[in-house]
Amino acid sequence: MEARTILAKLRDGGVPTEAELFWFAEGLADGTVTDAQAGAFAMAACTRGLGPKARVMLTRAMRETGETLDWDLDGPVIDKHSTGGVGDCTSLLLAPALAVCGAYVPMISGRGLGHTGGTLDKLESIPGYRAEIDVEDLQEIVADIGCAIVGATADIAPADRRLYAVRDVTGTVESIDLITASILSKKLAAGLEALVLDVKTGSGAFMSDPAQALQLAQALVDTAQGAGCMTSALVTDMDQPLADAAGNALEIIAVMEALTGQEREGRLTRLAVALGGELLALGGLAADAADGEGRIARAIESGHAAERFGEMVAAMGGPGDFTDHWRDRLPAASVVADVIPASPGYVAAIDARALGDIVVALGGGRLREGDRIHPGVGLSEIAPVGAEVGGERPIARIHSTDTAAAEAMAARLRVAITIGDTPPAPRPLILERIG
Repeated sequence: MEARTILAKLRDGGVPTEAELFWFAEGLADGTVTDAQAGAFAMAACTRGLGPKARVMLTRAMRETGETLDWDLDGPVIDKHSTGGVGDCTSLLLAPALAVCGAYVPMISGRGLGHTGGTLDKLESIPGYRAEIDVEDLQEIVADIGCAIVGATADIAPADRRLYAVRDVTGTVESIDLITASILSKKLAAGLEALVLDVKTGSGAFMSDPAQALQLAQALVDTAQGAGCMTSALVTDMDQPLADAAGNALEIIAVMEALTGQEREGRLTRLAVALGGELLALGGLAADAADGEGRIARAIESGHAAERFGEMVAAMGGPGDFTDHWRDRLPAASVVADVIPASPGYVAAIDARALGDIVVALGGGRLREGDRIHPGVGLSEIAPVGAEVGGERPIARIHSTDTAAAEAMAARLRVAITIGDTPPAPRPLILERIG
């Protein structure tokens, strides 16, 4: 078997066999397949497409190139994945709530990508938190606490790591077939019994077009179920930030305010409850999604999810008293400034991608691999669509390392947020359910 034969088949519109895809994935992982051949494969898959059957086979093939986790626990092993957005810190609220409800959650997460914030970057704003741990420690913490949010080790789906790096420089990132295989090869390697997917659409999402987001959600659900994992997906709105904050430590604050009862009516909590309800039903811990939503809401309202989050933070190397003293433990920016709109009115629209770019420009994300992140910078108190602003109500508060940067970003923020004379019609948070 050789790469040229497989590539020629793809070029001509054919579908590789299972054996060919497993061979190609192994070649990606061990270096038998060259960068040129990997790029040709990505381009052929992007332009020709693989189709549903080959998509499942590629996902399974990439998963099998590395370590797959086995569990022997008294509850279901489940997880959630988001396609990324701005102010999206749902995982941090959801994982401990699921653990309180009897699930086990080995959540393998990533770092910031472009305008979107990374779950690991947010957690690492907590002093001492170690996002990179070995498999044995992950299994021990999940068995003891019920949840752990970590980065993928080098042994998890190495074929995907290689193919993604090639896709990033060949203009083939936005392929539904390759996105699907990339996400699911890592998630399924964690030994999951059930998975819920949060597929974003809107100005702050990678898939800004609702039709494309729906197509991706369907592909993810069909592929995961084809690979043997019970899965559903919610297509959700990202035409504005999910939380009222964007930035690493600032989003941790938003999570803690939700977990400790200071803010439980916002979009962040509502989405966490909806995703959690889906997962508990898929994992057999609830009669249906509505029953599961009630269980997740009670886990948060009782304070038990906050306690479990603190236990996870301590187990991962963070402060042992984080739940009680989180405001004192998080880094803060040296310059904080309110941004008042040029004229009063109602927030009519938000360019969520522009807000994400502002956070990156402030130092809250990476422009290049290896860039140092300033954990305290970003935006807080972001006025949601429909809010009345002006006078004493800012459109947002900027957290920066210096005054000049804060002033420059304030100008960009006023452009990114449209002010109207009347509030717009409300847009639903959950647009579609798949599976």
